[in-house]
Amino acid sequence: MLECGMLERDSRALRRRSAILCKQLVVDELLIQSLQADDILTESMAESILAEPTSQKRSWRLLLLLPKRGPRAFSSFCSALRDTEQQHLCDLLTQSPEKDGKETHVERFVDSSLPLPTQEGIPAKRARTHESMEFSLDADSPINTPVLPCTPDFYLSHCQQSYRMNSSPRGFALVISNVTFDPCAAPDLDPRKGGEVDDEVLRKVFTELDYLVTVHRDLTAQGMRTCIENFCRLPGHRTVDSCVVCLLSHGVEGAIYGTDGQLLQLDWVFEAFDNAHCPLLQNKPKMFFIQACRGEEMDCGVEQLDGPVRTCSPSCEQRDAGREGQGDADSRQRGDMGRPRIKLPQRSDMICGFASLKGTAAMRNTKKGSWFIQELNTAFRLHARDTHLADILVQVNSRIKEREGYAPGTAHHRCKEMSEFTSSLCKDLFLFPKYQPQY
Repeated sequence: MLECGMLERDSRALRRRSAILCKQLVVDELLIQSLQADDILTESMAESILAEPTSQKRSWRLLLLLPKRGPRAFSSFCSALRDTEQQHLCDLLTQSPEKDGKETHVERFVDSSLPLPTQEGIPAKRARTHESMEFSLDADSPINTPVLPCTPDFYLSHCQQSYRMNSSPRGFALVISNVTFDPCAAPDLDPRKGGEVDDEVLRKVFTELDYLVTVHRDLTAQGMRTCIENFCRLPGHRTVDSCVVCLLSHGVEGAIYGTDGQLLQLDWVFEAFDNAHCPLLQNKPKMFFIQACRGEEMDCGVEQLDGPVRTCSPSCEQRDAGREGQGDADSRQRGDMGRPRIKLPQRSDMICGFASLKGTAAMRNTKKGSWFIQELNTAFRLHARDTHLADILVQVNSRIKEREGYAPGTAHHRCKEMSEFTSSLCKDLFLFPKYQPQY
């Protein structure tokens, strides 16, 4: 049984920082599991916290419970913050009251530990001086807990209705990340501060998911084309079960920028991997993740009406109209002459996650990386072991929906983001991490 409540000095520290904690604290499964392991939270308490529909409500419920959970609750909470890459909040709680008194008036306006969000599109309608004024209400850090493994029972119960996913490596992954742009050729494209965090996060998580990852940074539009063409022609695609392509840059609807300010059309990218142009990946899942703006509109959000809280966002299915029937597919599909030919759609077995909706900007933390990549990383690490990729992207949508940033250059100063995905998958797509079937 727990002793009586938290020490008064610790309780005061929580009360003093409650407003900041409610805005910045990330209460996820990892943090809750850490507190459960220390016997600070019971299972029913953990379930009630995680059942809350928004990040701020989860934080508020946890902060109400902690002072009642004994003298070890504060130190255990600080330890959990460190374990979940929220050291800045731990430092905030443990700094001396004297120092706190001297700095309180500054914190109301800006906290130097907070990341700076910026848009992924061309900042043509916003002066560059605004960027230094922006700061985010959330300071989420990419988690680095190991990818949770798939269990043999789950694999055996789902492998028959799913894409084959047991090669080792699972496939090849290509990450192209444009961070610094040519100031002469592309004077309107600012450096993508925080972009270097994203490509490292992707390299780590896909390596743990058993992909052979190649990262290229700062390529021109032609450089990206050449890189993608070479990737498509890799003979190793024949013996693996899937592939991953991640493109991170400034962008507009339907295209992303090279460092020279020239555009690479995304439709060309998808075409390069279709069944006609990349026969080694026929009938294999091809995953695309695009971190770029698709317009310049900022989503400033709307007030939620009274009623049931929506806990997830619908997926947005789209077609590549006018593409599938073009070209002479027969001339390219040259299988073994002795086999009966099976016709395939020109473009299938693809799924693409976009950081933002059509016409809107994508948000990026200048210190912690983009919102979309952060949530994708978290979802892969915690849920890839037993969750279909389409459902993972729905979870990413839901988590991004809860985020809010602060941008003085936008209407009402609030900025939101909503991701979406398109899919032409024909089966369930599970990555079955860290599981290798025995034959």
